[in-house]
Amino acid sequence: MRLASAIHGYSKGKISQEKAALIAEMGRVDFLGALAKEGVEVFSVDMNQLKQELENG
Repeated sequence: MRLASAIHGYSKGKISQEKAALIAEMGRVDFLGALAKEGVEVFSVDMNQLKQELENG
């Protein structure tokens, strides 16, 4: 139940990975693995921002 709550909070952007891992009583690496198993995006990339940064060097 703690893991489900942590994943939900993280996926909604309400808590950080670190806080979610604490809620789930897991290390951060293990929590990232749990996110991957559930198909939750671990890193979000703003493609417009990335493009701008690549163009600016």
